[in-house]
Amino acid sequence: MIHALACVHPGAKIDPTAEIGPFAYVEDNVEIGAGTVIMANASIMWGTRIGKNCRVFPSAVIGAVPQDLKFHGEETLAIIGDNTTIRECATIHRGTFSKGQTVVGNNCLLMAYTHVAHDCCLHNNIIMSNAVQLAGEVVVDDYAILGGGTLVHQFSHIGAHCMLQGGSKVNKDVPPFIIAAREPIQYCGINSVGLNRRGFTREQIQAIQDTYRAIYSPLYNISQAIEHAQAELPQSPERDLILNFIKESPRGIVRGAL
Repeated sequence: MIHALACVHPGAKIDPTAEIGPFAYVEDNVEIGAGTVIMANASIMWGTRIGKNCRVFPSAVIGAVPQDLKFHGEETLAIIGDNTTIRECATIHRGTFSKGQTVVGNNCLLMAYTHVAHDCCLHNNIIMSNAVQLAGEVVVDDYAILGGGTLVHQFSHIGAHCMLQGGSKVNKDVPPFIIAAREPIQYCGINSVGLNRRGFTREQIQAIQDTYRAIYSPLYNISQAIEHAQAELPQSPERDLILNFIKESPRGIVRGAL
């Protein structure tokens, strides 16, 4: 249902079961999936693709052009998956020539005043608390939770199942399964409560713990720690995910607790 007071371009492709509230603004080259609700005063701009059963709250803006001086009007996208909620005044900008699209996955919650800049890639089941700000080309993996007011530097990578303390300033990559906090941000242990809630076994959590004991041991630098972990710790999917994340990190990872 499209409210009579909504402004919807005739070129937009809107599923008949979607709802568009009063004073919502929907531009051309937009696609909105089944069961999605666009509430009053939300703006859905050119190049936006929204999946099924999403909720976009008042004054959110999706698909605005990037705040990047290298952007010159190229045709790019802002893609939102299924079952994602975008709260009041959140902003998601579309991509640039760099990657061509900004992506927010399935089952995500972006709370009020969050910002997702150009070419970011958010995977599934992510929670961004109020006023989290992601700079361009940030990657956030599945089930990460970013506390309120977190600031994330461009090109940073936040690993799966992480929890970041509110107000964190992220200028290094955050490897999977950990709690990162303090100022400057650092490793503060593994996210054992979150892992338990998501069904990780005691053996899996122990493998994660053992891997990080090696990585953040004062006896080794990071390269030595990776070699030690590969040689001495039993192979497991969790160990390999952590080590591969660190190996592939061009920015380096957050430091260990002092």
